[in-house]
Amino acid sequence: MRVAAILADMVARMILLALVTALMSPAQWLNLRTPGIPRLVDGNPDMTAPTPKTFDGKPDLSGIWRSDPTEGVNYIQNVARDVPPDAVKPWAKALYERRIENLQRDEPWARCQPAGLPLLDTAGFTYRIVQSPGLLVILYEETTSVPRQIFMDSRELPRDPNPTWLGYSVGKWEGDTLVVDTSGFNDKTWLDANGHPHSESLRLTERFRRVDFGHLELQITIDDPEAFTKPFTVVKHPKLRADYEMLEYFCNENERDSRHMVGK
Repeated sequence: MRVAAILADMVARMILLALVTALMSPAQWLNLRTPGIPRLVDGNPDMTAPTPKTFDGKPDLSGIWRSDPTEGVNYIQNVARDVPPDAVKPWAKALYERRIENLQRDEPWARCQPAGLPLLDTAGFTYRIVQSPGLLVILYEETTSVPRQIFMDSRELPRDPNPTWLGYSVGKWEGDTLVVDTSGFNDKTWLDANGHPHSESLRLTERFRRVDFGHLELQITIDDPEAFTKPFTVVKHPKLRADYEMLEYFCNENERDSRHMVGK
């Protein structure tokens, strides 16, 4: 009986050890340090180290980034907050006010549809930039959005693109600033969480500048002559998410309670 008790105790300890190991493994994976990051003497990332460069001397924008959602927080709700009221065309203003009145019940993201631009830039989503000479790719976390391709091979924007959720993007360098022009959007996304609409004539110009190792400056110019009387610009300052790995996100149950989203 004593031998049986000892064996049972050993089995129990082995099971407990296996469970603890399984629980600790994800934490250890998430706590892996990002290689190639300059460090301070205490081991923390040196966020003010010089901007890294690619082999051809261009700023390397690669990394995982996130805009501070508290910076210009009202841009998330109202991207046109600095625009005079009469700069929003009547149909767009009426639709925006109706969406607020209905408590954003038709918000695309709440119905498992892709979040669009510029909301992906302003709302504090995490994203990874993967940079190569001919193509820059942005992968978004926490959203249903597809990977975004920015073509860097000197091609022009297509004259009659097939409308898509994230549009068609081309980029070029102006000194140390990457300038990205995007057109070819469908009109299904919202410019902000409150519901400013846009048309298929929307064109975005984003200017990415890596200030130092850990900080970006991002200027976003919104130009939609069918929805606004003139272009306007918002500015965000994304920070590098060092020692972080993006997690898989899949929108599966966002719309299970859509029947409760009845508006006012």
